[in-house]
Amino acid sequence: MDHSPSISKRVLIVDDNAQAADVASELLDLYGYQTAVAYGGQQGLQAAEAFAPDVILLDLGMPGMDGFQVAAALRARPDFRDVAIVAFSAWGDKGTRQRTSAAGFNDHLTKPASLDEIVSTIAAACQPCHA
Repeated sequence: MDHSPSISKRVLIVDDNAQAADVASELLDLYGYQTAVAYGGQQGLQAAEAFAPDVILLDLGMPGMDGFQVAAALRARPDFRDVAIVAFSAWGDKGTRQRTSAAGFNDHLTKPASLDEIVSTIAAACQPCHA
């Protein structure tokens, strides 16, 4: 199935695991997405401001500012209310999924996720994205 975006969408990956973030970025680049990477919560907020992503893949379990705090900070800002935020975490239990939903995440991917799952989730989350 071809998941290539018809218009290049911007995806920000925020994860304290630099290697995982970098690999995800490289793979999404191959699918035609424009990507940026941040290696922590505070850096993620700064990158979101500078990069203006359509979708944010956001790790939950980061030291300092975790993914829930990042999502809350973004959702509090009018210019980020329509950005799709996808939890991308090893935490996939029902309770965590309920928390991400309540926190304003658009979707939840559990690591390890296949490339097809990641691309499909981004494509689905990006349906309301601006062209």
